[in-house]
Amino acid sequence: MKNYLKGVDNSAMGDEMAQEVVITYETLFELLKREKERNDLQKLEPTFFSDTISYIKDKKKILEAKSDSVFANEERKKTERQLENIYKIIKELYERRERKIISLALDKSRTKSDLIDTTALLKEERVVFEALTSLLDTYRDSILISLLNENMPFMQAMEKKPSGDFKTALELKKPTRLVRFTSHVPKFVGPELEEYGPFEEEDIANLPIEIADVLVSKGRAEEIQEN
Repeated sequence: MKNYLKGVDNSAMGDEMAQEVVITYETLFELLKREKERNDLQKLEPTFFSDTISYIKDKKKILEAKSDSVFANEERKKTERQLENIYKIIKELYERRERKIISLALDKSRTKSDLIDTTALLKEERVVFEALTSLLDTYRDSILISLLNENMPFMQAMEKKPSGDFKTALELKKPTRLVRFTSHVPKFVGPELEEYGPFEEEDIANLPIEIADVLVSKGRAEEIQEN
């Protein structure tokens, strides 16, 4: 099994036990804590994203399990609360790593050095790092180098920003679908970390198409055709 706590003091648990650590709520919390406490980008397992997705799916299976027992209901409530915290941990972990990746890209663009340590980047993060570095290089050449050579910066015109509230503008552009719920659906988080629900049977909601399609395909809701 993978050891997600590399670099963490495992003296209390022993080396053999440390090697068996996999993704859990506790390891996610520890990874976030480590990322917060250290300045450098911390190493993660190459399969961290897929392992985290599998862990979340396992948690959701508990919510979808049908049982009227008191124990099962309590377990579902506990899992709902835990999922909310898991999403928050993942979001903060991403944003802290994001800031460090931006800092690495700035250092790389400014120094042009091959000594910038990028070994802790996941392959998906490396794409972000390289794109940011390329963008910074382009604008550094267009502005700073042009000025140093006594030339006016050459910049392409930026697209006009949408007027009004930016979030509202994005929401207006996002296609939605009207659905009626055919069973209870607990509160869940969408792909952009927005919260939905909980919904009860016969509730009607206008949801982003990708979310509505998933609910319909699972038999949890049905589409309402709008005339």
